[in-house]
Amino acid sequence: MARALPLIAARLLRGLFAASLLALSGPAPSQPSEAAVKAAFLGKFPAYVGWPAESRPAAGEPIILCLIGGDPFGKLIDDAVRGQQIDRHPIQVKRIPRPDDGAGCALAFVAGASTIEAMKGKPVLTVTDSRNSAQRGMIHFVVDQGRVRFHIDQAAAVRSRLAINSRLLALALTVKKD
Repeated sequence: MARALPLIAARLLRGLFAASLLALSGPAPSQPSEAAVKAAFLGKFPAYVGWPAESRPAAGEPIILCLIGGDPFGKLIDDAVRGQQIDRHPIQVKRIPRPDDGAGCALAFVAGASTIEAMKGKPVLTVTDSRNSAQRGMIHFVVDQGRVRFHIDQAAAVRSRLAINSRLLALALTVKKD
């Protein structure tokens, strides 16, 4: 018994030492939230979309990213686009309650079927989320095997005179062509 006591004490000290090292190293890095990933995607999508000449912003004017009918992102979307520019156009977030207030939107994250209907045929990249609605925009977020992914409706984009870059199409789970 006398010999076992130092062995137990040594193991206990090693365990406490290892635990203290882990505590000092800080918390384990966490994965970004689903909302943060979606916000980051929204800030990147405009770089992979071509708009008709009459819909492009003038030199130095911002590309407007609209959140229509609700804002599930809060500060995350502002952080995601802060400092970003596409062809010397800063990205600006605009929160609007109804689609009829959406003049100038290049990209619209929308909640609700009526909003999608109001945007049809306009040169606005519509983005929806399976968590908010079954209605699909040109890009539709889903969570697949724990990861944020998206489907693309290229046919709808073409009808709205938008060109989605092949690099973005390659990342989609599915691409609807007609």
